[in-house]
Amino acid sequence: MPLDISALAPSQPAAQAFLARGDHPMLLGDRWVPSASGQWMQAVNPATGEVLGRFPDGDATDADRAVAVARAAFGSGAWAGLTPSARAKVLWRAAELIEQHIDELAELETLDQGKPYWVGRYAEIPGAAEQFRFFAGQAQRIEGQTLPTSINYQPAGKQLFAYTMKQPVGVVAAIVPWNSPLVLTAMKLAPALAAGCCVVLKPAEDTSLTALRLGELLCEAGLPPGVLNIVTGRGDVVGAALAAHPDVDKISFTGSTAVGRAVLAAAGGNLKKVTLELGGKSPVVVMPDADIDAAIEGAANAIFFNSGQVCVAGSRLYVHREVFDRVVHGVAEIARGLKLGHGLDPATKIGPLVSPKQAQRVHRYVQQALADGAEALAGGNPEGPLGPHGTFIEPTVLVQVRPDMACVREEIFGPVVVATPVDSLEEALALANDSIYGLAASVWTSDLSTAHRAAALLKSGTVWINCHLMFDASLPIGGVQQSGWGRESGQAAVENFLELKTVCAVV
Repeated sequence: MPLDISALAPSQPAAQAFLARGDHPMLLGDRWVPSASGQWMQAVNPATGEVLGRFPDGDATDADRAVAVARAAFGSGAWAGLTPSARAKVLWRAAELIEQHIDELAELETLDQGKPYWVGRYAEIPGAAEQFRFFAGQAQRIEGQTLPTSINYQPAGKQLFAYTMKQPVGVVAAIVPWNSPLVLTAMKLAPALAAGCCVVLKPAEDTSLTALRLGELLCEAGLPPGVLNIVTGRGDVVGAALAAHPDVDKISFTGSTAVGRAVLAAAGGNLKKVTLELGGKSPVVVMPDADIDAAIEGAANAIFFNSGQVCVAGSRLYVHREVFDRVVHGVAEIARGLKLGHGLDPATKIGPLVSPKQAQRVHRYVQQALADGAEALAGGNPEGPLGPHGTFIEPTVLVQVRPDMACVREEIFGPVVVATPVDSLEEALALANDSIYGLAASVWTSDLSTAHRAAALLKSGTVWINCHLMFDASLPIGGVQQSGWGRESGQAAVENFLELKTVCAVV
């Protein structure tokens, strides 16, 4: 069916001025420069196909240049050598600048990524600011310990004094995905900077504009030259070069499990430290004693928020048979009522997927599921992705699915949920845990014992009870199994960027 998408322009003068520049160079030290090759890539509005501007198509040479600048900055102590309170002031100022430019950043994010404006304006951009504010505080809480020892062969009349200290790991390569660009960038930059590291940021090639604008704001906040460098370009070129680079001490990567494996293999050359936040196939478990209306709304939001382009999207729905029909038909009714449209249209609830390639991928999953015997209670359009750029997928609810189907086992990363009836909590947990992933899960029940028993038994880095998609800078997020290594956000995130040193002295 046709979908008419009007081209809408940003209303914020600052967003208009940013786009009017046309070309958006990358950041090396205190200079905004083109790529060494002089090649450019286009930023494209996924809703319409409109070209928003250009950014450098970087390569390994640019990665080398950025790493050299970051290494020199780290060695100079211009950032790590500052007092924790001085670093905290810069990070706090960054949070203030993000908030001052929140409307501009939200419009740029919508145009570049496609998400509805309200998603950026009221959820993700404030979340980015809170990352910098939270880690401004953490910069002053990096502590070692004094350690009692039982060594009995120190020189006579002397004592041992032993302690630990935590020091920044060094040069960090931060590789960011395209689904929530600004807040995921902040989740990497804020703790790395709080720890005293210098960073080479590689934004996703589909969504580089807000990263470049954030770089300008961080320079304005007082970040010394070279502490943050931004290299744009393709992941298989720039990202691969950074992952293998011998002068990079740490990789922080968010993306697919397949690419995460490639990053891990490349990082082995110099045994650099790696944090991986990877794919998910997060289950939503609904018990019959739950607040069913709340569960219906929560399950729908868990998968349709940001067009399902969320690592922790609730893409598998396990509902007790007593309430299965009510829940899945309720979710399907919500799905059919969500308006697809341009993200700057206030009525839009579902924006486009990030690219025609991604939309075609999601469409193939849905059509394969239908061919394998699944039934679509909502969505399932056989004609292919909608819209002038071929990037819109109708919110889709699939039933009559089997555990062996690709739509149940593999991450689709679109607005597609598969629903299965269960007869007990034990069956729901067994199905929920029957996955290579373990990023997040939610349980909907009014029974406290059921909730906490399920939380303990689910193989998942995060479990939400009677909610889903609840994020805060203080809450660690990350996965088990093939959903990754390490955690982002929370105090644990700073530890990703620190080395622990033991000091033992005879005094």
